[in-house]
Amino acid sequence: MAALVQMVRQGKALYVGISSYGPDRTREAERVLRAEGIPLLIHQPSYSMLNRWIEDGLLDTLEELGAGCIAFSPLAQGLLTSKYLNGVPDGARAARGGSFDTKLLSDANIERVRGLNAIASDRGQTLAQMAIAWTLRDSRVTSALVGARNVAQLDDSLGALVNLEFNAEELRKIDGYATEGGVDLWRAQSKAA
Repeated sequence: MAALVQMVRQGKALYVGISSYGPDRTREAERVLRAEGIPLLIHQPSYSMLNRWIEDGLLDTLEELGAGCIAFSPLAQGLLTSKYLNGVPDGARAARGGSFDTKLLSDANIERVRGLNAIASDRGQTLAQMAIAWTLRDSRVTSALVGARNVAQLDDSLGALVNLEFNAEELRKIDGYATEGGVDLWRAQSKAA
């Protein structure tokens, strides 16, 4: 935290944000910053239908502290798109290795994704659109970060904004599939110092 405080004092940053801290470390970071007269503006955790760890206290903590939440990886690195419904296409991140762990493409996860895709279709959305809308359904989530390799992906992501509302039945069905899928690559928390 000392480095972030110094950056603000030197005019190199206007605001301070953190990423991937759990509730306790978030409180500690906010306490340290507040003691220095600097507000904690934003927290950037990973969050998706298959990675729901922030629902276990972090969202409540951010609301209490008055900090925003900008969720990254709402598409679970592409898993919550139609890309992997029928296997791994050539050129896909999973085919290249790297940061995408092919264990995420387990039969159980693919079945979850197929179930979610059917719900999205019933809503008149692509799976990606529904996944983004679902991420934004909680008013404590300020924004969602999406990555797009091309204009078509960007347009599809923006299409989520057309239908952000979910009824109770849709949420119940989604919860039947949207369970922890082992896709949190960033679970290790940073230390507040």
